[in-house]
Amino acid sequence: MEIADLIKPDNVVANLRASSKKQALQELARRAAAITGQPERAVFSVLMKRERLGTTGVGNGIAIPHGKLPNLDKLHGIFARLEHPIDFESIDDRPVDLIFLLLAPESSGADHLKALARVSRLLRDKGACEKLRGTDDSEALYALLVDTTASWAA
Repeated sequence: MEIADLIKPDNVVANLRASSKKQALQELARRAAAITGQPERAVFSVLMKRERLGTTGVGNGIAIPHGKLPNLDKLHGIFARLEHPIDFESIDDRPVDLIFLLLAPESSGADHLKALARVSRLLRDKGACEKLRGTDDSEALYALLVDTTASWAA
């Protein structure tokens, strides 16, 4: 599974404005509703339900909120670089500035886990994250995310 299978250029946000975790998730839910055709409230609800199980702030300024929704036809992703880092109750207590939202069909099973692993592998790479933090252009962010020749793509 490649990152390009999960996101499209229109699903990359260069300067997301949010002052809290809840506000960031609400804004991402709004955007996800537009690309998936799912109700915004349903998207937000599944994201908050997952956060109550444990934070998706995985450390090093990165969060990977995710969830499964009925009636989705495929995996959907949104990448956002926040305008200003926010508290995300991350496991390392560091504020988050890079968010990769992942939504999967309820029946996705292993595909959902493969996608999470792929996103996690990309965002664990410090060089990749430095490059992502170094630009505020959506097209450049998308190009960095889907660059399969980069060292973090393995």
